Amino acid sequence: MFVILFSIADSLIIFFIGLIFSAFVPKLLNVRQKTGMFLYLWHTVWCLVCAWFIMKDGGDALKYYADSLGEGYVSFRPGSPSVINFTRFFTSNFGVSFYGMFLVNNIIGYVGVLAFFASLNAVTIGKGRFVGLMAFGVVMLPSVSFWSSAIGKDSISFLATGLALWAAIDLKRRIGLMPIAVILMLIVRPHIAAILVLGLSVAFVLHAKVSLAQRVALGVLSLFFAAIITPFSLEYAGVGETVDIESLTDYVEGRQGLNLRGGGSVDISSMSLPMQMITYVFRPFIFEARSSFQLISAAENILILLIFILGIRSYLHGSQSPVNDTRVFMWAFSILAWVALSMTTANLGIASRQKWMFVPFLVYLMISVIDYRTGKFFARQEVQKSNVNP
Repeated sequence: MFVILFSIADSLIIFFIGLIFSAFVPKLLNVRQKTGMFLYLWHTVWCLVCAWFIMKDGGDALKYYADSLGEGYVSFRPGSPSVINFTRFFTSNFGVSFYGMFLVNNIIGYVGVLAFFASLNAVTIGKGRFVGLMAFGVVMLPSVSFWSSAIGKDSISFLATGLALWAAIDLKRRIGLMPIAVILMLIVRPHIAAILVLGLSVAFVLHAKVSLAQRVALGVLSLFFAAIITPFSLEYAGVGETVDIESLTDYVEGRQGLNLRGGGSVDISSMSLPMQMITYVFRPFIFEARSSFQLISAAENILILLIFILGIRSYLHGSQSPVNDTRVFMWAFSILAWVALSMTTANLGIASRQKWMFVPFLVYLMISVIDYRTGKFFARQEVQKSNVNP
């Protein structure tokens, strides 16, 4: 009984700490306080659902929490050891319960969601209610809050993604956030951190408004860090210290075979790269859903697909973003991460989690160019309906 009461008490304390946090942080991201607090409450709901589901059916979060209760810290290494050490800091020093630890990660993931919303909010002003609701709908998708609130790598990686996206919108003013995003990603998923740095390298080299001398200096600096991070990331991923075509091919084939095991998998080994990429982001389709979770994921994919269709249509019409963002970096990172992950992941359950490390960038890139005429078209339909039915 005492354990249950303590678990409830520490969960409530952490929840209210997060609630107070949500009253102040939104202002830093140009988000209204009420909206920021609503997003925190929404994120918390899915956090508790995720904790209940994992407690009931098991998952990595249970193992991370159980390992954190052991004595002493494990040696520092990116990935799972970092998650265990982070969790152990709270369980050993403050006795935080399983649900309380979920709520700690809930705060971390919430900041990532808030940064994602702030980024979309910056490019939907003046585009009509439909575009605004579409952007808000993406942020409200269950999978965004479900996985980013769990004990594990996803809350930290989503925070890194959100901060990197928010920084890229105005890189000159927010350049300090980018190293933080890279370090956070490096702690849990070094291979994605390497892609972030490579994306920045491409952006610095190709940026039109940067002088040749600055391009060379920034490009060399970025490539230097990429040269340090990339071999380390490949070793972490299991490719090995010696990297050649044969070792990379063996790694990709091994990952495909590994991920084919278990439910929710599809055979991607015989697919072309474009089909692998489509599968990674847009599947399962509605007619492929075989469970409630797959049905929810398929419904989410409909909205993502709609955004892509409208975004590509707007690109073809020459529409441009209303803000002076670092689009070269966004495209470079998104495509590199999309290709790398889609080639090595066949399990759609894993894809539904890990795609949110780069999909926020793609969603932003699409919504940012959906022209005002799209919003005005749907606004006119609403006005016409209200005039017909006063």
